[in-house]
Amino acid sequence: MTDTRNELRYVARILTRDLETLAKEIEAYPDDASLWALPPGASNSGGNLALHLVGNLQHFIGAQLGGTGYVRDRDAEFGSRNVPRAMLVELVRVTIDVVNRTVPLLQTDTLAADFPLPVANHLVNTEEFLLHLAVHFTYHLGQLDYHRKLVTGKATGVGALSPAGLQSARRASG
Repeated sequence: MTDTRNELRYVARILTRDLETLAKEIEAYPDDASLWALPPGASNSGGNLALHLVGNLQHFIGAQLGGTGYVRDRDAEFGSRNVPRAMLVELVRVTIDVVNRTVPLLQTDTLAADFPLPVANHLVNTEEFLLHLAVHFTYHLGQLDYHRKLVTGKATGVGALSPAGLQSARRASG
């Protein structure tokens, strides 16, 4: 039998690690304008990707599973412009809090049930959907990292997705 509580802590830790990486990515842009630049061939700015990532988790985890009352405006996630980096980082911090107050407290019966609302017109299992949310987040985080490197001309990373960021990580001997 699996330890559902422990698995939920892992999901919360992974999302927290990736949200903290998102904050580092936002802060690594040299100014607010570069975060919102839209180079040829790019369909989204880094700022829009950041808004989408926090909006997605606030909606699906916060509002739907945690009852936070968050009301999503997906169009604004992709249509807003020039939100300051400091405000985006604050949205990330709020989302970290929501994830850590919601995910570890989910009950086994909630996880085994269908997610509270259809997702893209499909009913999905809640536990599986939580994994999907983490993978979706990472996909867009990679896009944001590439956007930042493209618009700044700097290939330097921020240490995204390092296994060293996992709670169980420890130096291997020898």
